[in-house]
Amino acid sequence: MHTLYSFRRCPYAMRGRMALSLMDTQIEVREILLRDKPAALLAVSPKGTVPVFITAEGQVIDESLDLVVWAIGENAPQWVKYGGLTEQKNYIEKFDQEFKPFLDAYKYDRRNAEHPATYYRDSALPWLDDLEQCLQNQDYLLGDVPQMQDIALMPFIRQFAFVDKQWFDAQPRPNLVRWLEAWLSNDLFTSIMTKYGQWEEGTRGEIWLTSADHHS
Repeated sequence: MHTLYSFRRCPYAMRGRMALSLMDTQIEVREILLRDKPAALLAVSPKGTVPVFITAEGQVIDESLDLVVWAIGENAPQWVKYGGLTEQKNYIEKFDQEFKPFLDAYKYDRRNAEHPATYYRDSALPWLDDLEQCLQNQDYLLGDVPQMQDIALMPFIRQFAFVDKQWFDAQPRPNLVRWLEAWLSNDLFTSIMTKYGQWEEGTRGEIWLTSADHHS
């Protein structure tokens, strides 16, 4: 059986779980706390981040985008219908490199930060404007059906929005707000937000029966 170390609220783990839920398989989920990392996790991935996925064959995948690519490449080619896997992956990598630092500085506002939180919030807006433009005439970022790019970006846009949801919803980006709200109620997202108790070393985790029967 596959094994997944996860933390429910981590956006990287969310994107990994969304991609895994496109499969029909069984996964042992080990829910951890990032402030209390189990030795078993660190033994297979010393960097101690989530998600960490161990295939039934023993392959360790400990980068969220690698996990998304593995799950979709193996099981859901329709999720890279537009642009192909490589083009979508390149866009997601650019998003992670450029948007995520602004998101972190905005969300985790620190007293000794070089700039106020609003500076980092506003620095991220060109990315939101780009997504708004993509969504002007279609339901998803790349067309009329959801793609890998949608599920890879959504948890981070969600995190950004919920720093100040009232502000986010009032901005002149109605299509992005609509897209996010649709994803928040989409079964593909709600199904991966089940709450599990913290995994204890030496015990079996929760068994997750994933289902590829997800529709947008």
